[in-house]
Amino acid sequence: MTKINIRNITQDEPFFGHKACGGCGGSLTLRLALKVIGDKVFTVVPAGCMSAVGFIYPQMAFGVNAIISSFPGTASMLSGVAAGARALGIEEYHAVGFAGDGGTADIGLQALSGAIDRNDKIIYICYDNEAYMNTGVQKSSLTPRGALTTTTPAGKNIRGNLTHKKNMFEIAAAHGIAYAATASIGAVSDFLKKVEKAKHINGTSYIHVFAPCHVGWGFDSAKTVEISRKALSCGLWYLAEYENGEFILNQNPKEFSSIEEYLYMQGRFKHLNNDDITAIKNSRDKQWKKMRKSWINKKA
Repeated sequence: MTKINIRNITQDEPFFGHKACGGCGGSLTLRLALKVIGDKVFTVVPAGCMSAVGFIYPQMAFGVNAIISSFPGTASMLSGVAAGARALGIEEYHAVGFAGDGGTADIGLQALSGAIDRNDKIIYICYDNEAYMNTGVQKSSLTPRGALTTTTPAGKNIRGNLTHKKNMFEIAAAHGIAYAATASIGAVSDFLKKVEKAKHINGTSYIHVFAPCHVGWGFDSAKTVEISRKALSCGLWYLAEYENGEFILNQNPKEFSSIEEYLYMQGRFKHLNNDDITAIKNSRDKQWKKMRKSWINKKA
């Protein structure tokens, strides 16, 4: 079997002609993942950015089977698709869902937890743009500390979002899931490998993708991939996997690049002061200390 990589990936476009903004991290996530998964797929997309830009009649962006689910129902509909395929005797197919951070970590968490518990043969991909972008940039539980959103304003007394980003990767792993991973559109080869691995998992797979939104984050649309790479190099995002009961760290920088450079490239963090930056650094360092101490170091 030929391993898929950036050089031999198909030139077919299963997600093409959508109405997403230029530089949209979510649309890049769908496009790349569907290229790896192939055309024998049933795709489920809940209410959110990608359903809003991908199902505009008569110009439908999906070149594969695709359906919109309820906002909280991505994983439960995937479970139904998998059960229906079994009942019909359909073989060699994939059931994949693409949901944003709100549809995953907030309103969709119960259904996802149930699917993992049943070990349904599905692939669940979260494109994480760190807020409810489709409805006006409101805070989600994956919005990072300090970020300005329409529901977490920044002023003298409130410094943007007051809570830390929920760790969905470790929450999925805590279920004893068959396979979980983090990924980024700033590390395409790594992402493609993880989607390819998920295709061959006989159970539930969960991939959490760092997918910037230039509208909600406040940066030039041409800098989406650059922002993604800076998040990795400064340690505010990481590449990892969980399988066979073990955590694996796929990238372990010897030293971090400037957090300030990453944060101040974005309008949502322009208000942060030195104390805010120090708090973010301390949180980052605590997370990396844990990962370096107890996780296996191995590239994907």
